[in-house]
Amino acid sequence: MTVVHLVRHGEVFNPDGVLYGRLPGYHLSDLGIAQAKLAAEFLAQRDVAHLASSPLERALQTAQPLADALGLDVEIDVGLVEAANELEGRKVAGGKGLFTDPGNWKYFRNPVRPSWGEPYAQIAERVLAAARDARDRAEAAGPGKEAVCVSHQLPIVCARRAAEGRRLFHDPRKRQCSLGSITSLTFAGEDIVRIDYTEPAATLPPGHGAGA
Repeated sequence: MTVVHLVRHGEVFNPDGVLYGRLPGYHLSDLGIAQAKLAAEFLAQRDVAHLASSPLERALQTAQPLADALGLDVEIDVGLVEAANELEGRKVAGGKGLFTDPGNWKYFRNPVRPSWGEPYAQIAERVLAAARDARDRAEAAGPGKEAVCVSHQLPIVCARRAAEGRRLFHDPRKRQCSLGSITSLTFAGEDIVRIDYTEPAATLPPGHGAGA
């Protein structure tokens, strides 16, 4: 069996409350850096042979402490990138917030797909493909080797729900995928036979809510 750890990046510095999505220039806050270090400390105790990341800055920053600890290169995998979203660049709250601006309402016509961005099924498919590629890379490195993939909240949640056979449409307020958290998929061949979840940064003080 081979374990692939899906790591959500740390908190992002986002004082304007923007839904940043795939926009460039959004980096970890001081708290996010601390979360990334704790995730790295946890994973450095595992026999990790392959480290992949979303190409976005916040994910690469989260991967770096583990890369430094283990002497691994961070390989970019676009399959781990944040979900595409038509609403990125807009403020989440306020007078022209996502839900209060009439100009945005056309994007909410079908939340099941969802109509505002990349379909949930497509997100799950590409993240699980990235996880399987990471599994193959770990197995090629030797017996018992593991892999780490740094990604974002919605991609990780979609991959987990698909692996569990659950419907992909869900209440985002009930996601189990905190900043700096680790969702671990255990593969037996092509099958995912176990899913574990841990929050190495749970002891840190809460941040200010920093997107996906």
